[in-house]
Order: sequence, then structure tokens, then C-alpha cells
Amino acid sequence: MQYEAIILEKRGGMATLTLKRPETLNAWNDEMAREATDAINEVERDENIRVLIVTGAGRGFSSGVDVRKELTAIVEGAEETIFERIMQGKPSVVTIGLKLRIMDKPVIGAINGMAAGAGFAIALACDLRIASEKAQFSMAFILRGLMPDTGGTFFLPKLVGSAKACELIFTGDTIDAHEAERIGLVNKVVPHEELMETTEELANKLLKRPPVALKYAKRAIYKGLVEVDLASHLDYEIALNRMCTHTGDFKEAVKAFLEKREPVFKGK
Repeated sequence: MQYEAIILEKRGGMATLTLKRPETLNAWNDEMAREATDAINEVERDENIRVLIVTGAGRGFSSGVDVRKELTAIVEGAEETIFERIMQGKPSVVTIGLKLRIMDKPVIGAINGMAAGAGFAIALACDLRIASEKAQFSMAFILRGLMPDTGGTFFLPKLVGSAKACELIFTGDTIDAHEAERIGLVNKVVPHEELMETTEELANKLLKRPPVALKYAKRAIYKGLVEVDLASHLDYEIALNRMCTHTGDFKEAVKAFLEKREPVFKGK
């Protein structure tokens, strides 16, 4: 499939989705949303791909929704705005975060520059985040007279706690990569030129793990964040683990342990 507003590359079991509107710091518009949706669906269907990396072209990860086009249209009273398109169920940046979160494969965000507004929310939707020293983060919605959407109010408090989330959301302040690491927003900060190398090293480590167990672990983690009953969650964990024991990878892991060698997982 040919893409214009994004780049999808596949190599060695991993896929990299690069947002490609660098002249706007990769601001989201309809075309990017449609293509990113198609690309994520393609990765989901491809059994050879086991890890997805999301990053941005140029100086930014994503500056959010295209303010010049989308928000100006609202101010000028356009008949159809981004909100109407979202309510009609059309592909939009709002649904991208959901697709990344419910995808059974691990998603790593390689945050190469500014992640603002909806772009920040998309970074939060990734399971893991590696940040360049040049990365910056801002819940800029409030500065545009809006409150966060795209999952911003869902993801952020779970990562940094409600008080810090309120501070970032209410002020719209920009924080740098090191502050983001300090508050638990990103897993690691690296020199800018080492960003993709470090991210791919992490992806390669995940490629050596059993895919079925990874899939179920991701499901259990996010279910646990909203589960109010521990007993129910313990039952859920056991049910998933019982399914893991029926895989060839489980048998390979036990055999490799007993033989004192590294396991070779096949995702079956």
C-alpha cells in the first residue's frame, strides 16, 4: 500500500510508522489519520511483525491537530469540522490512540522532538517511550481554548498521577525530555542521534520474547489499570496464563531453562 503522509517500513519483525508532515511538525489532518489507521491495520494483520515503533519525520514527533486548518475552520463556522467527522466515525487522530492501545503487539514511541496536544496523547498511547534529548511535551489544548482529547485525560493521570496531570493539563506548560523522564512519562532519554538505534535495540529485545505471552501481558496491564476488583483480576491473569501454557513457546521456554540455553520463540 502506498502512503503519502506517513512512512511504513518493515524489517526483521519490527515495523516503523513515521509521521511525515515535517513542514507542520507532523500535525494531524484527515489524510494522515486515514493513512495511519490503514498502516496500523496492516501491522495488526501481518503475523511477521511483532513490534511497532512510532516516530516523526524532521524536528517534531507531532504538534497535534493541524491548528491552521482544523481549528481555524471551527472559528470560521465551517459546515463540517473535525468534531463532526469524529462523531460520524471517520478515521481521525482521536481513534489512533485507541488503536495503538488495543493492538496486541507492543508499541514503542520514539519521541524525536515536540509532542504537543494530540501528538502528546499519541505518545502516551504507546506502551513504551524512548525520548531524544531534543524531545518536548505539552498538553497545549488549554492554550487553544480546549481541554485534552485523544485520550489525554485518560492516559496522563495513569502515568504521572492526578496532581501532575492536572498541572500539565491546566497550564499547558512545556516540559523537556529530562523532566518527562523524572516524572515517569518516558522510559529513557538518549542523545538525539542515538534515538532510533536505542529504540530498535529495545524492539529487538522484545522480538526475543514469546509473542503470545507479550500479547496477554499487555491486555492484563491495561485491564488492571481500570479494574476495581483484585480477585477478578487475579482470575483474569490465571485464565490468560493457562492459555499461555498451551503454546509451543511455553514448552520451549521450560525446555530451554532445563537445558540451560536461550529459548527460541516462534509465536505459536
